Amino acid sequence: MTTPTTTRTAIVTGAARGIGAGVAQRLAADGHAVAVLDLDETACKSVVAEIETAGGRALAVGVDVADEEAVQAAVERVAAELGEPTVLVNNAGILRDNLLFKMTTTDWDAVMNVHLRGAFLMTRAVQNYMTKANWGRVVNLSSTSALGNRGQANYAAAKAGIQGFTKTLAIELGKYGVTANAIAPGFIETEMTKATAERIGVPFDDFRTVLVKEIPVGRAGQPADVAHAVSFFASEGAGFVSGQVLYLAGGPKS
Repeated sequence: MTTPTTTRTAIVTGAARGIGAGVAQRLAADGHAVAVLDLDETACKSVVAEIETAGGRALAVGVDVADEEAVQAAVERVAAELGEPTVLVNNAGILRDNLLFKMTTTDWDAVMNVHLRGAFLMTRAVQNYMTKANWGRVVNLSSTSALGNRGQANYAAAKAGIQGFTKTLAIELGKYGVTANAIAPGFIETEMTKATAERIGVPFDDFRTVLVKEIPVGRAGQPADVAHAVSFFASEGAGFVSGQVLYLAGGPKS
């Protein structure tokens, strides 16, 4: 465990499970107070309990990140109950995969709303605390799918948009001591990737085996791998790293 020189309050969206839960636990281990946000507040409580059992401080907050008023209320609650947030990890995301000719406008809009609108609303609500503190860290979750992936026109477009959003944040907020970076994971073992295997009718072990064959390091990624990268970007020492996209995929991506 490393303890930051100044205690910070962090917000992690989509943190009830998977990558988000791993990130929340890692930031708490780093010494941050962590707000665990997800659509269902009850689902966040097990992550909060694990953090508190380990001696950390955490708060479960239910919020639809695509709802402007709900986002504002959630951020204000975090500031009041946990401390003014200066670390934000925009991780919330959903999948609505389909080939383009089968994709509905509802599925397109749902993915755009959670990934892009959600990141925008959350960052806009939190940046006020960051600029006031003259210190902040924004870490956005993109994906290797931003490079294009069959059946994911909506998801790929949203994750590519996250990268442009991140670089613009870095330009606009840098003079306030705020950095913005993105992490683009490849295959990470989570409930979401297991659901993808189930949706296409492939046993998860077979699904994983096929994908791992294409990964140079020879294994699937874990939420802890992403959490380690987030920990770096959120650290005091990463203040000169901004506007970057880290492809976290067990091999080169560009």
